[in-house]
Amino acid sequence: MHRVFEDFVEQLYASVDAADLSEALASAAAGFDFPLFAYFTYPSVPGDAPRLISNYPSRWTSRYLQQRYHSLDPVILRGLQGWDTFDWGVDRGRQCLPRSQQQILESAAQFGIRGGLTMSMHDHRGRFAALTFASDESHPPLLRSLTRYEKALQLVAINFHIHVRRRLADDRVVDGVTLTPREFECLKWTARGKSAWDVSQILGVSKRTVTFHLENAKAKLGVRTVNQAVARLAASGQARS
Repeated sequence: MHRVFEDFVEQLYASVDAADLSEALASAAAGFDFPLFAYFTYPSVPGDAPRLISNYPSRWTSRYLQQRYHSLDPVILRGLQGWDTFDWGVDRGRQCLPRSQQQILESAAQFGIRGGLTMSMHDHRGRFAALTFASDESHPPLLRSLTRYEKALQLVAINFHIHVRRRLADDRVVDGVTLTPREFECLKWTARGKSAWDVSQILGVSKRTVTFHLENAKAKLGVRTVNQAVARLAASGQARS
């Protein structure tokens, strides 16, 4: 399991966008014998859309988001109530759940989401996120030896949460200009004193690709040199984010 976690961390640091992050977590989940995962960020403002990164069937996630099932989902509600790490299954708790909540679990089960392990995360600003490792079994085998892997799974959840916040937060806006993830990454590393070749090695792309993204960033920011673009980034307070 140590190798699974090490590979996961390496993939996280190389990730740039939601697709990269999803691939990294899918590999880690599979390493822990969970075929499915879902990372859910509860909307901090009523009416806003939640963020969902998962490999659940798209037909289910589309319905879930459109119908705003998170307001009734017993898994999400349990996390909101302060539970840190807990397991759940469609065949458990039938007697104590309201019918509306049980129906959501039963609907998810139709798409192969029958049980799993959920870890919830709360920050000092009152924001909430939950990471679920799920299975088509109501009581996945791994949960029978949960004490052996619980710490590792919690570390996966925390690391993923941190990287999502860093990679996907609305912090790529510089003076009102939105940069792409790659443009922002290239400019950020340049601001840290890295050459185009250095950045290419860090991001695993060619030097030409780095130059391409830096040129795009310059054009968007309306400056003539990379140093001027770096200065704009530094003025925004994001050069060390």
